[in-house]
Amino acid sequence: MTENDALRQQLVRMLDWQDAHASFDSAVEGMPWNMQGVRPAGLPYSAWELLEHLRFTQWDILEFCRNPAYREPRWPDDYWPSSPTPPDADAWDESVEAFRANRGALKELAADPAIDLFAAIPHGSGQTYLRELLLVADHNAYHVGQVVAVRKLLGVWK
Repeated sequence: MTENDALRQQLVRMLDWQDAHASFDSAVEGMPWNMQGVRPAGLPYSAWELLEHLRFTQWDILEFCRNPAYREPRWPDDYWPSSPTPPDADAWDESVEAFRANRGALKELAADPAIDLFAAIPHGSGQTYLRELLLVADHNAYHVGQVVAVRKLLGVWK
């Protein structure tokens, strides 16, 4: 196994590991419908807002990595939902599945030997594929922790 292979394996694991903290899957599993849009006292976001932010931001980074016609969304408007509550009873599960699908695509990108992880993304401004994969893993870990905190404050964390 080469050093690049080892790095790729670690990046794939890092996108959904739970070695030092809760995983995305454990943080969103079993979230009661009636609590998804509740903002706990003192916090400016609900679990729904965090989930949608996670989903959209991860998708955005994936699109940046793979789409030569990428256009950056407007911050912060495009990165957060307009409402603290999901639009319907299916929205939570749909968002979770979309997140998982995009995470899978990022894992494929990380594992693809045809991608030079250290190369600058051709349509970027110096960002490398490695930087973007580390960014998404870091960003996800941060906000997954917030989902867990929201659930603890709402009394719906295991």
